[in-house]
Amino acid sequence: MSSEETQDSPFRHEQTARDEAPQFVLPLVVRIERNEPPARTDALETAARAVLVLLSDERALGEGEWAQAVHDWQDARIRKVVRRARGAEWRRAEALPGITVTGKSAEVRVFPPVPLDGWPKDLARLQVSGTDLDDPERPADPDGTAPVLWLSPDLDMSAGKAMAQAGHGAQLAWWELPEADRTAWREAGFPLAVRTADPLRWEQLVTSGLPLVRDAGFTEIAPGSCTVVADHPALRPDRRGPV
Repeated sequence: MSSEETQDSPFRHEQTARDEAPQFVLPLVVRIERNEPPARTDALETAARAVLVLLSDERALGEGEWAQAVHDWQDARIRKVVRRARGAEWRRAEALPGITVTGKSAEVRVFPPVPLDGWPKDLARLQVSGTDLDDPERPADPDGTAPVLWLSPDLDMSAGKAMAQAGHGAQLAWWELPEADRTAWREAGFPLAVRTADPLRWEQLVTSGLPLVRDAGFTEIAPGSCTVVADHPALRPDRRGPV
């Protein structure tokens, strides 16, 4: 059974009693300067790594200062919202508690979860729209040794939406990994790739048993849409190679 199909999965699209609990959201802010926007794929990969960095941070674990917020967030729907900032907006965002993760061209800051209606002022004022980004050249094919977050070829998502979905996929992989594989991934710096699958590969991936994200349908796409398959080598059914 795929991860999103389990009754307790926060990525479910049907309503359950847990939806009556207070809802939290994980804020991510991508730096998009007017004259130097990041490449789309790098922004997606950096956002996915940012989610993993926060989940594995000591402040989010045990008795850490963010642990209760992370627990409350993961005990409901796993909402992530990506906003954009530049200049002074970015500097104000950096002054808030969080972690900045840097890619080749992208900078993404992830913050501890906040109540759905309780965003810090300097984050609440940031725009969600305007995160449409491009790749200056076609990303290289993944080599099959590092995890790949495969995006659905059937959905047209803004860069911000795709960043959130990539984060969902990374999080599902993290949850399913044995502790030894988590440690190895973390110590390696969370290498990963984000790519859009071709239609035939996508058909194979969604039935492969790998972690699969179904979107709740709050923005852009229909509820229950399959958005990402997390193809981590340690989670492949035969552990011998890519699907």
